[in-house]
Amino acid sequence: MGGVTLSSQEEHLNALLRYLGATYYDTLHGEAAASDVAHAVASVEAEHASRQADQSPLPRSRQGRRTGRWLVRDVMRTDPVTVERDASAKEMAQLMSEHRVSAIPVITGVRKLAGVVFEADLLHSRAGSQRGPGTPGQGGDTAADLMTVQAPTIRPDAPLAAAARLMDKHQVRLLPVVSPENELLGVVSRRNLLSIFLRPDEEIAGEVRSVLCDLLLVEPDLVTVAAQDGTVTLSGQIASEESHRSAIRMAEEVDGVACVTDQLIVAAPVGNSGYRQ
Repeated sequence: MGGVTLSSQEEHLNALLRYLGATYYDTLHGEAAASDVAHAVASVEAEHASRQADQSPLPRSRQGRRTGRWLVRDVMRTDPVTVERDASAKEMAQLMSEHRVSAIPVITGVRKLAGVVFEADLLHSRAGSQRGPGTPGQGGDTAADLMTVQAPTIRPDAPLAAAARLMDKHQVRLLPVVSPENELLGVVSRRNLLSIFLRPDEEIAGEVRSVLCDLLLVEPDLVTVAAQDGTVTLSGQIASEESHRSAIRMAEEVDGVACVTDQLIVAAPVGNSGYRQ
């Protein structure tokens, strides 16, 4: 985004997002340990207060719990600030200030995404310099004139790590979420992505339990799940070495888990009453 000067807080958040995105992506591909995320998570705590104003609430499933990896649709905002092509630069600047956003999607009457006006687009239009990460407009004072036409977008079923890497690549703080027909479904911001790493321990432990019980068919009264500061401890008995390995891997893959402490004991089942080591 060229010559826009970022505040020290914004610089910190940008660096943090790069770290989280890259490290989190590497853990999914076996190129880093899940515990590597813990260092970045500790840094996020310092930004917790400022995060609240721009954070969408973390979702829950219709059953009050969810399993599996979090996707963009889980944290995106479905009621983003938008403008149409004839919106003025003054109107867009006021909206950005009022809603504390760094970009505004430009839509047509049927909610098709036409482009995005970034904060830098407005600033650079006043300075007469090159703007934006995509194809610039042709000059003027309306959204149609100032918007970046080929702005980066993402699909709702994309993993959060993909959104983080896309933001880092294009140096933007907000991504429009679009359907295959280019309909605007929502937006996801840098703070939305960071919020997943600040999930309450109770929520993290609950999801790990759901994953183990629903996907691995672990008996809930035989395995105990505890979480503290993103570290999940698994204890109790499990039926086989294969199930043991799968339980650790699945727990590590739950979003918000920094690392897993393994205290499980492999035991063979004895009839219907229990397990034998």
